[in-house]
This record gives sequence, C-alpha cells and structure tokens, in this order.
Amino acid sequence: MSSINRRNFLRSSGSLAIPAVLPLSGLLVSEQQTEDDLPAKPVVKFFGDGEMYEPSDYIRVLQEADKTTTIAKDRYGVGGVVEALEKKFAALTGKEKAIFMPSGTMANQLAIAVLSGNKSKVFVQETSHVFRDEADAGQSVFQKRLVPLAKDETCFTAAQLQKTIDDMSNTEAFNTGFGAVSIENPVRRSDGRMVSLDEIRQIRKYCLEKKIPMHLDGARLYVASAWSGVSVKEYSRYFDTVYISLYKYLGASAGAILCGDAAVIDQMPHLIKIHGGSMYGNWTNAAMALHRMEGAEKRFTDAKTQAEKLFGALNKTGRFTVTALANGTNIYRLQLTKNIDGRNFQAKLNQQFNIRLGRPDANNQTLITINETLLYQSTEDIFKAFEQSAA
Repeated sequence: MSSINRRNFLRSSGSLAIPAVLPLSGLLVSEQQTEDDLPAKPVVKFFGDGEMYEPSDYIRVLQEADKTTTIAKDRYGVGGVVEALEKKFAALTGKEKAIFMPSGTMANQLAIAVLSGNKSKVFVQETSHVFRDEADAGQSVFQKRLVPLAKDETCFTAAQLQKTIDDMSNTEAFNTGFGAVSIENPVRRSDGRMVSLDEIRQIRKYCLEKKIPMHLDGARLYVASAWSGVSVKEYSRYFDTVYISLYKYLGASAGAILCGDAAVIDQMPHLIKIHGGSMYGNWTNAAMALHRMEGAEKRFTDAKTQAEKLFGALNKTGRFTVTALANGTNIYRLQLTKNIDGRNFQAKLNQQFNIRLGRPDANNQTLITINETLLYQSTEDIFKAFEQSAA
C-alpha cells in the first residue's frame, strides 16, 4: 500500500511549506515583498481534501458570511450558529439529531461507546482511524475490545465479519457481547479507497439480524459521495450514527458533527463534558462550516469533472500517466516519464505556476489528491503548466 503520511507531506515536499494564498482574499504581501514579486495565479494544491485557510483568510471569509447572515454565537455548544449547523447536518444525513463535537476522535469514540453499551467487543477495519490513529482510546478510556478485521485491506466483508463472530462465539470461554461495528469510508490509510455500497448493505443486513448497531466514520463522506455518486443520505441510512469532519473540506479550523437517533445524540452533551470537550464558544468553526456547506457537493463534483478532463489530456502527451486507484476516490497516481527530472518538475510547478505537488519518488511517481483548489485555475492553464514544467 503506497500511502502518503499527511503529517510528513510538507516536510518531504520542499518549498510546498509556503502558505497557500486564496483567490477570494487577494494576495497577501509580506514586509519584504511587493505584489509584483508574487505569482499571479491562485494556488492549486494537489494534496489534502479541501481548502484550509490561513488565519487572515479565515477572518475574511467569516466577515463575508456575517454580511450575508449575521453569525449568532453559541454558549457551550447550545444555540446560535451551532444549532443551525446541527439541523443542517441532521437533514443532510436523514438522522433525527446531530451534535457538534470538538474532534473526530471524540465523535467516533463516544458514538461507539454509546452504541455498544456494556458489550465489550467492537469490530473495526484494521486500517481504520479508530484502530490505528486514536491512541487506543477505545481500550484505555472506554474499556472496549477492538477486534480488527481485514489487515492492510480497505474493509472487511460481511462474510468475514460473520466468520469472526461465529468463531468467537464458539471458542471464547466468556460471552462479553458484540457491541458495535464501525466502518470508515473512505479509508485514509488505504489511499482514500471506498467501501462498496453493496458490501455496506450486506454488512448492515447481517448486523440487523444480530442486533449489532453500526457507526460510520464518514470524516470524508463528501469525498466518497462525489466519487461514487451515492448521496450522503444514502450512505448514512445504513448506520446508526454518522460522523462527518468540519475541517477537512468545509474550511473550519476544527470540529466534527455526529448524527444519529435522538436517543443516542441526547446522551452526548454529558459525555462531551466529562471528557473535557465542552468549550464555551464553538461558533467560529460552526459558522465557517455552515457557510461552506452551501455548494460543497457541487464543488466536489466540479473538481472531479475538471480532474478527469485534465488527466485525459495529460495522458495523451506520452509524458504523464495519471491513473485512478481501484475503488478510489480523489487520490490518483501520477507517473512521469524517465526523462523528466521529478524534483525540477515539482519546483517549477510550485515557483512558476503556483501549483503544489508532492515530490516524485525514485520511480518518478507521486500520489496527487483532487480538491476544490483545482477549480482556482483553468484546465488549460494547469495542463500548460505541467507541460512547461516537464520541459
């Protein structure tokens, strides 16, 4: 599995550490620079799932949002723009209620804890964020026994889940109960690959028979929806709880939303408080996410369409080969021909055309991620930038 570690991306990509400048706010000029010194084109970033604002841009976007609809602050997550955001996500997912959470880890862990109750076993993908990236919170904080399935694969199948449960039922001395099933979709550690809707339906059918509730780590569910054509609501209907990130592609600096039945969501305020997640004001993140929700699905769809046009043109040159990953979403593999100096190519794209790209490896390959910044420049301009940078 050729995965990019997002925490090491900027370290390995040289001059990519330069902060991105957004077209909506104009060029930011330091004391040492003039406008003539800076690139004329807005930044296109072939990494990350969405726009992540610099502080000054964040403030500007919130000011613009406030001009349209006055931002009303919350108090400890109650009322104001937080309540408006929660209602929006409840409608989006088709769930009874939604609640703002300070982080995706808290959303995942509290959902799993409540769904599983006093039953200890929770079934997860071995590649999932819940299993690999949440510091063993399920075990150390919530006394859950995470049972990882399908090592190094995107997801387990309904048949694998059934076999595991049958084996445990027959071989373990004490029955501590099967508490919940958690599925991440798409899977970051699997380079953004998706779990097929058909497999989700089969897993759900089995879990309903066994009365095992299901949680969806849908941090990047907007991405899965855009690349699969399956709506967020359709994905959500097969799960009892759904978490969606607010910062990965909705512009917020932090935050998450957890959606589900009222009986589950109504337990969350107390749990958020006792686990240290109750903050006096959440409105800055909620207001940004609510503002950016408008048109988000179209932006993803448009970016996907533009990427397909761009990649089709690049593939015809004989110098670039861009391929989609099997069951993939917005991550693609870019192969440069041997006569292209990968490091020089990356530097030219960055310095001359304001296009950020991960450094090609020894085989002249790199993974590229599509997000809405692809819409900041025309397909023709990006194509020309690739060709000129490879010269």
